[in-house]
Amino acid sequence: MNNVKLYLVMMGLPARGKSTLAIRLREAFQKNRIPARIFNNGNLRRKHLPIKETFSADFYHPQNAEARLLRNDFALINMNRARSYLAGAGQVAILDAANVSRARRMMIEENLKDHPILFIECLNDDDEILSLMIEAKTKLPEFSRMPSKKAQAEFLKRIEHYRMIYTPLREERNFFRLDSLQNRIFEEKLTDKISLYLLIKDILVTDVVKNLFLIRHTQTRHNVIDRIGGDSTLTAKGITQARALGHFFQRHEISYIFTSNKKRTIQTARAIAERQKYCKVISLKEFDEINGGICEGLTYKDIEKNMPEVFSARAANKYHYAYPQGESYAMMKPRVETGLKKAFFLNRHAENIMIVGHQAVNRMILAHFLFRRDDDVPYIYIPQDQFYHIVSTQNKKLFELKPYA
Repeated sequence: MNNVKLYLVMMGLPARGKSTLAIRLREAFQKNRIPARIFNNGNLRRKHLPIKETFSADFYHPQNAEARLLRNDFALINMNRARSYLAGAGQVAILDAANVSRARRMMIEENLKDHPILFIECLNDDDEILSLMIEAKTKLPEFSRMPSKKAQAEFLKRIEHYRMIYTPLREERNFFRLDSLQNRIFEEKLTDKISLYLLIKDILVTDVVKNLFLIRHTQTRHNVIDRIGGDSTLTAKGITQARALGHFFQRHEISYIFTSNKKRTIQTARAIAERQKYCKVISLKEFDEINGGICEGLTYKDIEKNMPEVFSARAANKYHYAYPQGESYAMMKPRVETGLKKAFFLNRHAENIMIVGHQAVNRMILAHFLFRRDDDVPYIYIPQDQFYHIVSTQNKKLFELKPYA
C-alpha cells in the first residue's frame, strides 16, 4: 500500500463524534503501517486566537463575515499542511472539522485535486447522548471562564449556527454517511478508485474497545434471599466488596462508569468513583436488569411453588421466554446493545471503559463480544467477586475473568 494517497474529510455538526472517529481511523491506519495524520481546524483556531474571541457562539454565526474569513484561513492552512504531508511520506491526511456547508467542501475539492477525497458525515440525534457530550465539551479550556449552564447554552447556539448552513453529502464524488452512535453506514457513494475503501468501511462499523471492565454489582439484600429484580441496596458484605473494587481500580484512570438506574449498581459504582481523580457515574436505562414482570421481587422457590407453569416454561426456553408483563433475554438485546453504543460513544478515545451491571445484562454484553449461541447466553457465568476484562479491536481480542481481591 506504499502508493496509497488519500484525503479523508470529516463532516458533521459539533458533538457528533467526528474527532473521536478521526483518532480511531488514524490509530487503525498506523497499526496497518499506513502513515496517517490528523489536521484539526479547532486545535489550530484555539492555538492562534484568544479564547475570548472564540467561546461565544457569535463567532460561528454564518453572517459574521470577519469570523468566517478567519475560519476559512485556518481551513486553508490545514489543507496546505495536508497537501504537503501527502507530498512526502504521508499516505492518509485526515481533515477534522465541521465542513457542514457545500461551499466549504467545494473549497476543499478545489484546493486538494492531487489525490482522491473521501468524505465521512457523522450523524447522531440521540438527545441524551448529545446532552452528555455537550457537558463534556464545555469543560474544555475555551469555556473555563463561563459558568457551566451558560457554556452549555453557548455551545447549543453554536450548533444551531452550524445547522443554518448544513447541507448533507450529496454532490461529493466519494462519501460515507454514518450513524456515529450505532456505527452503521446508511448511505455511501464511490466514484473514484480508493485502495483503502474496504479497510475504512470495516473501521467505521467495528466497535473498538481498548479496555472494558465489566462488573456485576456487589452483594445485595435480595441476593442473600435469592429474590429476583427489585431495587435492593447493598449488604455490609456488598459495601466491602465495592470498596475493594475501588481500591483495585484506583491504579486505572476511569473517566466514566456506566450503570443501570438501580441502587445496587450506582452504590457499587460510587465506591469505585470515590478513588478516582475525576470520574462521572452515568446511569443508563438500557442497562437496567431484565424486567421480571409479575415475578419481580419473588424468589425462584416462590415462582416454582405458586406459578409452576411460569417456572417450567422459562426453564424450557430461558432465552426467549418472557416473564408475564416482563421481558425475555431476547427482548433485552436491542436495548442493551444501544446502551453499549452510548457507553462507547461517550468514552470517545478513552483507554478504559467501565460498566457496572446486572447478571442478565452482563450476560448480554458478553454475548455481544463472544458471539455465543442464543440458548447459551442465560448460562454465562457472572460472579460478584470477579470482573471481566475485554479488549476488542481489529488486531486483538481478549476476554479474561479476573479477581479484584
